[in-house]
Amino acid sequence: MRKPLGLILAGGRGQRMGHVSKADVMLGGRRLLDRCSDRLDPQVDAVVVNAAAPVSTGYRVIQDTIADYAGPLAGVLAGMIHAEGTGHSHVATVAVDTPFFPCDLVPRLQLAALNTSHGLSVACDGAGLHGTFALWPVALRPALAEYLEQGQRKVRTFLEDHNAARALFPDTTPGSFFNINTPDDLKDAHAWI
Repeated sequence: MRKPLGLILAGGRGQRMGHVSKADVMLGGRRLLDRCSDRLDPQVDAVVVNAAAPVSTGYRVIQDTIADYAGPLAGVLAGMIHAEGTGHSHVATVAVDTPFFPCDLVPRLQLAALNTSHGLSVACDGAGLHGTFALWPVALRPALAEYLEQGQRKVRTFLEDHNAARALFPDTTPGSFFNINTPDDLKDAHAWI
């Protein structure tokens, strides 16, 4: 089975971080984008980045196909469209502001997806679902496009409506899915580094 396309979701507005691109936020002397790509790249066939603003990277950058900011699902849709053109059947997504995600994220999502008809799975731990860490079958592109066209934006609702399998991850310190939303979160992440 071919590895999925890896998609780093970096299209957020960074409002709570002072309207900065989280991809370029520095943690331990390295950008968050670089930390995420280092973890994701070995797990996937290829990596692309979804970003609304210009970002400096050697990876291909794709933009949302939906006008205005429609949240992470718009990035997932853009990834699915790109994956169709490259012959990938699935897209594995991670959020750029979550630098500690597991190095075995994608294989575990793939194992969980074997128990579903569509091959859709999502990461979860003691804190609940982490919808931006999921394995998305490209076959669901029409359903996702329709969902977004109806003005729907909730990742969790889409995942639950399509019976996403749950890949369970243990609770760790730092948390595998700890995301950096605020300057205080960044301070905590620096302490762990």
